[in-house]
Amino acid sequence: MGCCRSSLRPGAGAGAGTGTHAAGKPAPRHRPPPPPPTTNRPSPNAHRAAPSARAGGGGGGDVPAFAEFSLADLRAATGGFAAGNIVSESGEKAPNLVYRGQLKGAGGAPPRAIAVKKFAKLAWPDPKQFAEEAKGVGALRHRRMANLIGYCCDGDERLLVAEFMPNDTLAKHLFHWENQTIEWAMRLRVAYYISQALEYCSIKGRPLYHDLNAYRVLFDENGDPRLSCFGLMKNSRDGKSYSTNLAYTPPEYLRNGRVTPESVIFSFGTVLLDLLSGKRIPPSHALDIMRGRNIESVMDSHLEGNYSTEVATTLVNLASQCLQYEPRDRPDIKKLVSILEPLQKKLEVPSYVMLGIPKPVEEPHVPPTPQRPLSPMGEACSRMDLTAIHQILFTTHYRDDEGSNELSFQEWTQQMRDMLDARKRGDFAFKDKDFKAAIDCYSQFVDVGTMVSPTVFARRSLCYLMCDQPDAALRDAMQAQIVSPDWPTAFYMQAVALSKLNMQSDAVDMLNEASELEEKRQKTTKGP
Repeated sequence: MGCCRSSLRPGAGAGAGTGTHAAGKPAPRHRPPPPPPTTNRPSPNAHRAAPSARAGGGGGGDVPAFAEFSLADLRAATGGFAAGNIVSESGEKAPNLVYRGQLKGAGGAPPRAIAVKKFAKLAWPDPKQFAEEAKGVGALRHRRMANLIGYCCDGDERLLVAEFMPNDTLAKHLFHWENQTIEWAMRLRVAYYISQALEYCSIKGRPLYHDLNAYRVLFDENGDPRLSCFGLMKNSRDGKSYSTNLAYTPPEYLRNGRVTPESVIFSFGTVLLDLLSGKRIPPSHALDIMRGRNIESVMDSHLEGNYSTEVATTLVNLASQCLQYEPRDRPDIKKLVSILEPLQKKLEVPSYVMLGIPKPVEEPHVPPTPQRPLSPMGEACSRMDLTAIHQILFTTHYRDDEGSNELSFQEWTQQMRDMLDARKRGDFAFKDKDFKAAIDCYSQFVDVGTMVSPTVFARRSLCYLMCDQPDAALRDAMQAQIVSPDWPTAFYMQAVALSKLNMQSDAVDMLNEASELEEKRQKTTKGP
């Protein structure tokens, strides 16, 4: 079985990279649902009852809807902003303190770990401006980020609330490790994941990241690296964007005090340098070393030579390009992702293993329980039996697509033939259970847009489930519903995806909707 790259990369399909299911379950069957939402606009204190939303691209746990918190809530969560809960790298000397905290769960739910950033007094004098900035960052949802889940404006207090990452920072693991240093494959993974996060932010219209460094890279409960959302906002409305040593800041920032997308690339280069060397080397000094083509003098001696010289050379060259003095000479984020993706090693090894931390405790998926008897498709979806679903979708073929397309003679162009050929190749890959190839072929079919096929969306949805990308699977199942609002399979596939996302109540609703539709369809077929 082929495995898949992230659904958030270009060409992964409709709605890729958005916060899926953030505003509740898909619309009821009597009208087609809108495209999957990308933002939430909850009322104050919505965190008490808001539905959760998965981080875009799957994985990384569920993320609550963005909300406004009261100062009393955050004071209680952090033990009165106790000094013992400060997790800022500079402790109480940090310009803006970050605290760990626990939010009480609603309705018997377990408490949620949070990180609370408390800005210096009057850092953001205008509460409206602070709230708008926070909401802009809060609209982003990505599995490669420690996502922002709320903010607080109370008097002259300005606070941000984010997911808490329990396994320390990249700086801690690189520079201050106690048990083991980070192995080479994990360093490559860090570089790739953070580039994915930056690419997502850029696509979503927020390309500026302030003071990117090894302290902004955090590790979640699975040991996966995530980019802190705090760097998407400046430290103050008109204040500094960089608080680290000026030797590591982009040269153009020193000239004009402005952060640009190219400045972010420079800072990413300093992170690459950290990953290569295992220590903080000023970029100017590192460039002198790299110009000498002496790779070993750059590399971390604690790796003990356990790395690919060819890959290390590629990474050194990439860091050198990022650290160029002139912003126009630096690569863009899309190029960084494209270079780092094929360098990945040990894809099958979980991050927690490579990081040397305990395996996270996983809650078992509980299959949804419907209210009425189910068909074979319904039973397979209720059991989340992906193999059985695959067999049913393959056997059904395109029988339920009748009437989805009415094509004129003029539409039978070469492009049309190419598109149908892409679907045919996707069908062969689907039959052979090469789900990555099937996703690629079906995406070519979908992207042309001349024909719409609910079956293609359902099949690609299953392929995403097989590749452990339930967010993308849910988007495709919703798209199948848009094309064919009364098609039971669209609802069944949504039920499986929602169940994989631990949204059991919504999954049961979808199963019941599908079963009801199937029952009505059978009565219509039989007639009076």
